[in-house]
Amino acid sequence: MDTEIELKFLVSEAVIPSIPALITQFAKTVKNKPARNLQNAYFDTPSRELRALDIGLRTRCCDGICEQTIKLAGENVGGLHQRPEYNLPIDGNRPELHDFDASIWPHGVQVDALADNLYPLFSTNFIRRTWLVETQAGTEIEVVLDKGEVSANANVEPICELEIELVKGERSELFSLAEKLIDNLPLRMGYYSKAARGYRLADDQPLKASKEIGLVPLSNDDSQERALEKCLSYGIAFVQKHEQCYFQKPTLKTLKRVTDGVSLIRHSLWLFSDIVEKQATERLRGELKWLLSELSWVETAIQLKTFTSKKHAYYKKINAAPELTQVIGDLKSIQPSIDDVQAIFTSTRYNLLLLDLTIWLTERGWRQSWGQAQLQAGEQPIHDLAARLLDYDWQEMKELVEPQQPLASEQYLQLKQRLERNLLSGCCLGALFDESLRMSFRAPWLDIVHGTFELFTLDYLGQLCQGNESEQFIKIQAWLTQKTDSLLSAMEQSREATRDVQPYWRD
Repeated sequence: MDTEIELKFLVSEAVIPSIPALITQFAKTVKNKPARNLQNAYFDTPSRELRALDIGLRTRCCDGICEQTIKLAGENVGGLHQRPEYNLPIDGNRPELHDFDASIWPHGVQVDALADNLYPLFSTNFIRRTWLVETQAGTEIEVVLDKGEVSANANVEPICELEIELVKGERSELFSLAEKLIDNLPLRMGYYSKAARGYRLADDQPLKASKEIGLVPLSNDDSQERALEKCLSYGIAFVQKHEQCYFQKPTLKTLKRVTDGVSLIRHSLWLFSDIVEKQATERLRGELKWLLSELSWVETAIQLKTFTSKKHAYYKKINAAPELTQVIGDLKSIQPSIDDVQAIFTSTRYNLLLLDLTIWLTERGWRQSWGQAQLQAGEQPIHDLAARLLDYDWQEMKELVEPQQPLASEQYLQLKQRLERNLLSGCCLGALFDESLRMSFRAPWLDIVHGTFELFTLDYLGQLCQGNESEQFIKIQAWLTQKTDSLLSAMEQSREATRDVQPYWRD
């Protein structure tokens, strides 16, 4: 068995000529292997039994020689892929599952039934250029450039990827080479494997943006340290998923999901302060803050789009005031373009941030400042700590909505960021508790948060109308007042409902 440890990057054809020189600068020696045309077929059963077990089964043929590979469930953090894999030669291009040692299969897998139901699901065919790099310290790294396509049924996607895999030696040198590539090339860290892309094509399930941040999949037997790892890994994956979604279909809501993922990462560093010292994450938090600032315009842009969408009530009102339509159009015209956003995602700073998060997570960077107290805290079951962590937020949230008198629009607007931050604790820890109780508790709070976003939208339009006393603008202002009053009434009902729900973590 080998354990594959590699970093994957997505590159454009324009950067390919620069790769050999960069590798040479980094290495003590470089061996350039002949290019090969690799033809790969991926197999599964009609019910996707291997996929359900996170097992990949592939045959690969080149120059008449074929092998079969099984990749078992592993870890994927940022662009770092770590998976146990088994390779065996075969005659022809159909897998022979019984050739593998029986011990590699998860408990309960019926190998005979699997073998009888296998069929080729999709293929990847590409030209591979390979360089074997040896560093001054003796670490060996294989650098491969794959250019071709993944295909399933009549669907095809291009492949243009750079992978660096640790052959032997220190993982830190793999990260050092990655830093050099990111410093010098406009590339992106690749989260999805060729197999993951192939499954989506075969099942006609394109990558789609999530509707919400969701819950980190914690287990009751996770330690606090393991919970931290899962929260960070979840947040990084969420950011990278929506970065990829944006390249495939650029929308403002997809960018909002990117900021949601960044916020979850930042919140995780704060939530687990028992084992993560603030000073140890100062640089990471600074870079996360930078990324959020780069995308800080997104919510305003969503509001402006709402004003001009025929699906919303705003459109008819605004369309009756040409001056306001012009103002909104001018504001939209100065927003960052799709190319501007994609330039962020291919920038050195953004990809170094992803790499630094990946390194910090895989190398457990928080342990560098640990003493005995942090060691003991890290080993504590997260389920035993979750109630205390959620209680802390609960006390603050109660203070936010406890006043008996109705809250004004300005007060709700001031609460928005604090409410969103507190609800992120539920995203991190909520999976540990009963789903129905959790949903009942969170529902009115989520209604209030959604209401504050709508209040921001109404308030922003009111600001755009200020200073104009024409009849159309006066009518819009009156309509905005009516909409605000109606929204506040609904939010007050949600606020009242929060007094009746019991904290789900105390049940």
